[in-house]
Amino acid sequence: MMDLNTLMPTVSTFFIVLSAVLVAIGWRLAIKRKLEQHQKMMVYAAVAATIFFIIYASRTIFIGSTPYNGPDGLKPYYLVFLLFHIVMATVAAVFGITTLTLGYKKKFAKHRKLGRVTSIIWFFTAITGVMVYSILYVLYPAADAKPLFDAIFG
Repeated sequence: MMDLNTLMPTVSTFFIVLSAVLVAIGWRLAIKRKLEQHQKMMVYAAVAATIFFIIYASRTIFIGSTPYNGPDGLKPYYLVFLLFHIVMATVAAVFGITTLTLGYKKKFAKHRKLGRVTSIIWFFTAITGVMVYSILYVLYPAADAKPLFDAIFG
């Protein structure tokens, strides 16, 4: 049976993948000029991303982070990859909020231009997020979560 240390990351990863799929659908709707449906889809994508973040942040704050448990020789590469993912996720979140705001303010030229970039960054963030999940919970599962900085640097 799946414990809380595994269940929460699995559920949060599901929501980030769902968010990326909804962004892709929303992008397609925008191309087809189905703008009302596009707007709804992007709101759903933002809600899925927010649910991801709430679960991720709650787990990190209250339980801790899962440490890397793979081969020592691969740890530096994993940490660089993880840093890349974290930076991309942060940029994607800021861009996402900005893109949504531009859409709601009806600044469509800026929204359209930034939205393309935001979507691509979001897709890479979701893909690298699944890769981090796979490394930590499928390939090299660790026994327990640790406080955040111990998990990263310990």
